[in-house]
Amino acid sequence: MADTKREIERKYEGLPSGGDPALPDLTRVPGVSGVIDKGVADLDATYYDTADQRLAAASLTLRRRTGGDDAGWHLKLPVSEGVRDEIRAPLADTVPHSLSALVRSRVREAELVPVVRLLSARDVRHLVDASGALLAEVSVDRVRAERLSGGTGVAEWTEIEVELADDGDPAFLDKVEKKLRKAGLERSSSKSKLARALSDTATADTTDTAATTDTVDVPDTAVKREKREKRQKRDKAADSPPRTAGDHVLAYLRTQRAAIIELDPAVRRDLYDAVHSMRVATRRMRSAFRSYGTILDRAVTDPIGAELKWLAGELGVGRDQEVLAERLTTALDDLPDALLTGPVRDRLGDWSRARGDGSRRHLIAVLDGGRYLDLLAALDGVVTEPPLLKAAAGDPSKVIAKAVRKDFAKVSALVAQALDLAPGADRDLAMHEARKKAKRTRYAAEAATPALGGPAAALVKSMKSLQSLLGDHQDSVMAREALRDLAAQAHAAGESAFTYGVLYGREERHAAAVEAAFPGEWESIAGGGGI
Repeated sequence: MADTKREIERKYEGLPSGGDPALPDLTRVPGVSGVIDKGVADLDATYYDTADQRLAAASLTLRRRTGGDDAGWHLKLPVSEGVRDEIRAPLADTVPHSLSALVRSRVREAELVPVVRLLSARDVRHLVDASGALLAEVSVDRVRAERLSGGTGVAEWTEIEVELADDGDPAFLDKVEKKLRKAGLERSSSKSKLARALSDTATADTTDTAATTDTVDVPDTAVKREKREKRQKRDKAADSPPRTAGDHVLAYLRTQRAAIIELDPAVRRDLYDAVHSMRVATRRMRSAFRSYGTILDRAVTDPIGAELKWLAGELGVGRDQEVLAERLTTALDDLPDALLTGPVRDRLGDWSRARGDGSRRHLIAVLDGGRYLDLLAALDGVVTEPPLLKAAAGDPSKVIAKAVRKDFAKVSALVAQALDLAPGADRDLAMHEARKKAKRTRYAAEAATPALGGPAAALVKSMKSLQSLLGDHQDSVMAREALRDLAAQAHAAGESAFTYGVLYGREERHAAAVEAAFPGEWESIAGGGGI
C-alpha cells in the first residue's frame, strides 16, 4: 500500500571559495525556540531509471532506500519549485506496481534498472517553536554517489537540506534561508541529489546516451549518434520562436502531448480535476488535427485522432458521472424538506458510488493497456516527425486565420439549424452538436492566439461562453435521463418517485431558460466580429 507525503524543501551548498557547508546557530531564526539534535542516520539509496534516463529528464526520482525512519520505496513527483509529492511503498526486492504504474507514461515498455547508489550520513536537527512543535527538519548530508549503469563514476559532496514540517508555513523557509545566506551558504545548483549524482558521475558516453522520452530504445553507437543529432536539431527548433503556420500548430500540439503524459500519474492517483484536464488535452490535440488539416497531413493524423477520441471517451465515463452526480446532489440540497419523500439521498449516493467505482477500475485498466501505450508512441511520432504539408511553411496570419474562420462558419451553420427547430429531442441534439463545434473552434483559436493576438483571444472567450451555455443545456438533458432511471428504480423498490419528478420538472424549466437565452447569446457573438 502506497502513501503520499507533500515535501517542501530547499537544498544549500557552500560558496565556491569555501569548503564543506556548516550550520550556523539556528536558534536565532525568528520563531525558533530550540534546535534538537536527532543524531546521524546512515542512508543507503539505490535510484532506478531507464537506461536513457527518462525519469531524470522529467525530474522524477524513484529509489529504494534503507536506513532512517522512512525506509522503503519512494517516488518523487514534481509539483512546483521546491515542492514534490513523495509517494511511498514498503521495502521489496523489485519496484512495487503501485509506483511503476505512476511512471508508465514515461517509461513505456523500457526496463527500470539501478542507475545510481547514494550513501549518505545524515546529521539531523529539528527546529521547534515555543510549544515544542516541529517547524522544520535541517540536515547536513555527506553524500557519496556511485554510478551503477552507464558508467563507473564516483562523486562526493556535502549539502544542507531544510524540509518544512507537515502543514507548515512556507514563509518560514525564507527566514531560515536568510540565516543560512548570512553564514555564506547558497541554494544548491542541482534540483536534487540524483540530479547532482548523475551530473558528477557522468562520462562522455553517459552524457551522449542520456535522452528524452522520445527515445524508445538504446541503439548501437552509429544510430545513437544519428538520433542524438536529430534530437538536438528538433529541440533547438522547438525552443525557437514560432515563425511559420506549422511552427505555431506544432507548439500547441507539443503542449497538449506533454500534458497528457504529465497528467497520467495524477489520473491514476485520482487527484482533483486530473481526469478532466487530461480529457481536455486529448480533445485539444484532436481538434488541432482536424482544424489544421491543411498544415498536417490528415492521412497520418486522422488515425491518431480516432485513438484520441477513444481515450477521451474512456476518460469521460468517470468524469461525466462525477459532473452529473454533483449536479443532482446540488439540486437535491436546494429542495425544501417538504419535497423530499423516500430515501432519495441514499439511492442517489448508492447510484453515484456504484457507477463511479466501476468507471474508476475501468479507467485504470485502460491506462495499463497496450492500446494506450501505442497512442502515446503515436503522439511522440507526430510531434518529433510531423507530417507537414506545403501550407505549414505559410504565413500564420493567413493560413491559421483561414482555418479558424472555417471552423467558425461551421459553428454558425449548426447554431442556425438549432434555432430553426422547435423545442424537443431534435433541438437538444442540434444544440449538442453546436456545442461540440464551438469547443473545436475555441481550441483552434487557442492555438491561433500566439500568431493572431487579440482577435483570436476574443474568439476564444466568445466560444467559451457559447460552449458553457450549450453545455449547461446538455447537462440538463443528461440529468433528466438519470432522473428517469432513478425514478424507475425507486418505483420498482416500492419507494416514492415524487422527488425525482420534482427535480425533473426543475431541470425542464432550466433547459427552457437556456433555450430562451440562446438566440440573444448567439446574436452577441455573431455581431462581435471575427478573425
